[in-house]
Amino acid sequence: MTQRTVLLVDDERNMLLVMQMALEQAGYQILSAARAEEALDHLRNPDLDVIVTDLKMPGMGGQELVVRSHRDRPDVPVIVATAFGSIRSAIECIQAGASDYLTKPFEPEALQFAVDRAVQLRDLLQENRQLQAAVSGAYRHTRLVGDSQAMDHLREQIRQVAPYKTNVLISGESGTGKEAVARSIHESGPRAQRPWVAINCAAIPRELVESELFGYVKGAFTGAQQNRLGRLEQAHGGTLFLDEISDLELPLQAKLLRVLQEREFSPVGSDAIRRVDVRVIAASNRDLREAVTAGAFREDLLYRLDVFHIHVPPLRERAIDIPLLAQTFLAELRTEMDKPVTAFSEQAVDVLSGYDWPGNVRELRNAVERSLLSCTGGEIAPDDLPDRVLRGRSARVSGASSDLDLAGLGDAGLDGWLGDAERRLIMQALDAADGVQAQAARLLGISERSLWHRLKKYDIRVDRNARG
Repeated sequence: MTQRTVLLVDDERNMLLVMQMALEQAGYQILSAARAEEALDHLRNPDLDVIVTDLKMPGMGGQELVVRSHRDRPDVPVIVATAFGSIRSAIECIQAGASDYLTKPFEPEALQFAVDRAVQLRDLLQENRQLQAAVSGAYRHTRLVGDSQAMDHLREQIRQVAPYKTNVLISGESGTGKEAVARSIHESGPRAQRPWVAINCAAIPRELVESELFGYVKGAFTGAQQNRLGRLEQAHGGTLFLDEISDLELPLQAKLLRVLQEREFSPVGSDAIRRVDVRVIAASNRDLREAVTAGAFREDLLYRLDVFHIHVPPLRERAIDIPLLAQTFLAELRTEMDKPVTAFSEQAVDVLSGYDWPGNVRELRNAVERSLLSCTGGEIAPDDLPDRVLRGRSARVSGASSDLDLAGLGDAGLDGWLGDAERRLIMQALDAADGVQAQAARLLGISERSLWHRLKKYDIRVDRNARG
């Protein structure tokens, strides 16, 4: 069982020693500080579980320490120790964020009980955050739906790499769902119960990226009025996701390389070395090898990041997934927007499937939301779709019309011709696979579930001789 860490803060040396002995006998690891100002440095410790502080101390008092701790480390419960005559102050500390208080003098057993209870509270808070993250993650995982061979391959790659500490580089166009893939890797692996911390390197002003990533100490720069944990230290024991990593400037790339090689770093304004255990997953919509050639990205950093490479395909390369994705987004958004819309018309699905989606999955979700706002009936029609989708579909059809040869369609039209062709291909694949559906699905480049739906659609009965 992991040893839990307690920070004791008291200006009376004898009291510190007594509390330390009592808690060490109970199996706790102890950090101590004689002043509240010294305790602030310990707030950066990612393994800190509980703080026990005296209320009346020279300089910064216990109540101010409670406020600072609650602001900087809301995940760490604080117990206030005070004399009997200061109960009112202790209650004020509870209102400021403390979890409990003890009145002096107290027995060692009372201290142990209060700390045990605080540890249970911390675990409960952490479990609650993880549950919220799981719910959020489930929402993100809706972006990973699809029956295409590309999505099956993507899910298989996630299964392969998730159990290990290996660094991962995810490439793909903007809007393809790179963060959803990264989150799925984290939640499918042994670090799922540890922190998930994401930072978009392109969304933060360049002059702030270093302090955001590595944290800083008080006085490191103008406005740095207290120590602050960086995202790297917040992710200790878990996963750090660096989105759009190509936007990191070269000096920061060198510092990140040190983290990946040595598992250590220094906060801004400090020479102190801090150890950290994180799994790094990076993503970029740029070709990092081209960036290396252009001198904009370090080759040694690329090798450290690109231990396992996952490419997320654009939506236009897996158009078979568009109807299912659109219906998934519709199910999410109609609940949020309280709209009684349950489906897309066949014509609307055809329009969605025929559009190129340059903004990929993100643009598709935006289009579904826009369509819901326009829809007044029970299903979304083509007229409800955004103009850009309708124009894009029309342009593709008109551009291809001059090359069409419609003579072979016959009286059944396109749907009938496509249905006959699909049924023939399925029969041929089943025959080649001797009726083994999994093997037939692989031959066709679709999932077994997708094949099963087609077998039902065309009323194909399967036996070892693949006869329908």
